[in-house]
Amino acid sequence: MPPETHRRPLRRLLCDALLPGLVALAPAAQAVTLTFPGPATTTASRSEPLTSFLLPIGPYSAAGLPIRRIEGAFEQTAWRITPPDATPQSLSTLAILQPLRDQLLAEGYAVIFECETVACGGFDFRYASDLLPEPDMHVDLGDFRYLAAERPATTGPDVISLMVSRSATAGFVQLTQLGAPADPAPQLTVADTPPLPDVAPATAPPPGDFGARLERDGAVVLDDLVFASGAGELAAGDYASLADLAAYLLGHPERAVALVGHTDAVGSPSANVALSRQRAASVRARLIDSLGVSASQISADGVGYLAPRASNLSEEGRAQNRRVEVVLTSTR
Repeated sequence: MPPETHRRPLRRLLCDALLPGLVALAPAAQAVTLTFPGPATTTASRSEPLTSFLLPIGPYSAAGLPIRRIEGAFEQTAWRITPPDATPQSLSTLAILQPLRDQLLAEGYAVIFECETVACGGFDFRYASDLLPEPDMHVDLGDFRYLAAERPATTGPDVISLMVSRSATAGFVQLTQLGAPADPAPQLTVADTPPLPDVAPATAPPPGDFGARLERDGAVVLDDLVFASGAGELAAGDYASLADLAAYLLGHPERAVALVGHTDAVGSPSANVALSRQRAASVRARLIDSLGVSASQISADGVGYLAPRASNLSEEGRAQNRRVEVVLTSTR
């Protein structure tokens, strides 16, 4: 009899590692059945009922990683595949990915982007992608494949990505699924909204507060910036911290600052230093190109994971460590 996880509904596979009460968090998309090319064991899984995810949709280049920002329910699961007659041929990344791709196409998905190792961008693509940590999701930097696909949907996103790699004795698959929230929040009417308490109007913070903090403390964390794990590009959006920093620098042309990028501890030291520099450079470019700050007032560098603000043992801690700080360097 084949192992229980060899052929099972995708939603069931995604929920195996979760508590029964969390089954309702699965994306509200039509269930898909996938068959793995061998016995598959779930190694790790995570989910969120509603989040933003940066989906790679092109190869990594000098300009960074092309991404598409998707909002919806998120589930990510990794499997270890161990064919009983494991050989280099049976464990090739193409042998693993091809049947999965064919099944997705048969289910109505269309491929957005597909690549292999060097064509993906190699080392940089892998570390710019949001992956479950080793050893649950092992990625051989010399042999991996990636695929992103989408299916038409009316209620929200129906997007899947696959990362496939292998070791000498096992294959590894990570599947990320993004779908519409299973239980969207009810729309409130005027009658549903409780009256606001009678309170005095809030006092606006004094002008120049950001600059006062920067000059008092010497450094300020730009807390509202958004970087996904492994992503070097600043996510699209308006950030109050950047508007405040730009206003300060435009009002003080004699001041200069350094942007210092930080990462979580997923990946090698050299990869994280490179990623932290990319994050700082991305913020610098936004300040110059979109907010009109002089390039001579801003430098950018990164220190990887060497200055954490929180423990890297939890996702919450890792999220706090993915940040950019502004440091006042001189009064030029």
